[in-house]
Amino acid sequence: GLLAGVNITSPTPLVRGTAGKAALLSVRYASASADKPVVKWQLKRDKPVTVVQSIGTEIIGNLRPDYRDRIRVLENGSLLISPLQLADEGAYEVEVSITDDTFTGEKTINLTVDIPISKPQVLVASSTVLELSEFFTLNCSHENGTKPTYTWLKDGRPLSNDSRLLLSPDQKILTITRVLMADDDVYSCLVENPISHGRSIPV
Repeated sequence: GLLAGVNITSPTPLVRGTAGKAALLSVRYASASADKPVVKWQLKRDKPVTVVQSIGTEIIGNLRPDYRDRIRVLENGSLLISPLQLADEGAYEVEVSITDDTFTGEKTINLTVDIPISKPQVLVASSTVLELSEFFTLNCSHENGTKPTYTWLKDGRPLSNDSRLLLSPDQKILTITRVLMADDDVYSCLVENPISHGRSIPV
């Protein structure tokens, strides 16, 4: 006879979550069997961490303390985590097995967890610019936000290649060397992460 197996599909292999909010790791499974599935979600680490096991939506055993009251398994095998913590970030593997079926279905979903970027401001290290040999630094500062990437804008447009403009490796700090009168431009910084972005008031 034909081998019957569980077929799992997932609409989104990557879920971008916000700390403190909910994330749904969404899967669907298809099986010829009417039995309730055994669902197992693991977080892939050096040693995989079992997040939850359930029969249908009924959780088996006790959840780890850090997951208690934050985890639900839905009818289709999906995992709902709420509220999210930064430590929840990672690759989640789900296995769905049904007694009658010969082999299990597996799927991996990646979850990122971030804190939104708060509005950045540009801090200027030297404001009195008279001599041409002077330089000044602009620091793109913001209180909150994980995994930030920085982009500097001059008059609302990305910086052109100019040997006098030096960026720190993470591009958070812009140094303008050998200041010229023509540098009386408007600079602003843009900070982005997987879930949000913020732009400073121009200086």
